Amino acid sequence: MPGDTILKGVGLRLLAIFFLSTMSALVKLAETRGATLIETMFWRQFCALPVVVAFVAVGPGLATLRTTRFRAHLGRSAVGLMGMVFTFGSVLLLPLAEATAFQFTVPIFATLLGALVLREPTGWQRWGAVLVGFAGVLVVAQPGAGHAVSGFGAAVGLLAALFVAIVAILLRQLGRTENSGTTVFWFSLLSIPPLGAAYAFHLAPHDPATWAILVGIGLVGGMGQIALTAALRHAPVSVVVPMDYSGLVWATLYGWALFGVLPSAMTWAGAPIIIASGLFIVWREHRLGRQKLAAASALEDA
Repeated sequence: MPGDTILKGVGLRLLAIFFLSTMSALVKLAETRGATLIETMFWRQFCALPVVVAFVAVGPGLATLRTTRFRAHLGRSAVGLMGMVFTFGSVLLLPLAEATAFQFTVPIFATLLGALVLREPTGWQRWGAVLVGFAGVLVVAQPGAGHAVSGFGAAVGLLAALFVAIVAILLRQLGRTENSGTTVFWFSLLSIPPLGAAYAFHLAPHDPATWAILVGIGLVGGMGQIALTAALRHAPVSVVVPMDYSGLVWATLYGWALFGVLPSAMTWAGAPIIIASGLFIVWREHRLGRQKLAAASALEDA
């Protein structure tokens, strides 16, 4: 890909992580003002829907929203909703920086799922990276140490990363026939009815500032999702994924500015270990992909 195109992809990924980090901060801020988990999830999906529709209308066109794989979208939405419960739950249970650090285990879980579920070949180097990554998790969580990270919060954070990895596999399968905007649209649309039914039991009055925060969660989350999608049009996964680690910077800044909380010393020690593990896995995938492409080209030439 041309250099300027790759730079655009990197820039979009950085913008996406900023939006999603802002969304996490707003979720935590809404909770301090009395909003529940169900409320934040409902408004996240409800207010993101018009943003996604507008993006599709301006881009590939509303006709691309038609699908013949409704059941696949339904399954992806069910898994996505469970993942959202754990993702938002980790933000509510943990300091922002610690919740973000656990999200960095997604490449680790993706490797585990690829080997155990998809039967993808996984060498000792990637298994070693998985073990190193979980060692970093133990450093951050420090089971039984009684610091900022509770055992329950750590478990929720790891489950959030696990579900993100599962969704990535489902998206890979859907992506064979579906436009990315179509997939995002159906996830938002199909998740609104069950969230709305649950929200009916959690209706509560709020002041204007809290309502603005709830609406902002959806708008910022929708823009983040669009930026994530657009980034992959301009640069390969192996190039843009390392940009996700900028989320720790935003989480630290928001944690300090909004809640007066800074990451613990063990988070600063463990997060680089998790990040190094994830980067190695991404680099290894990129290298193997290039080797397969070179081998395929050699066969064609022969």
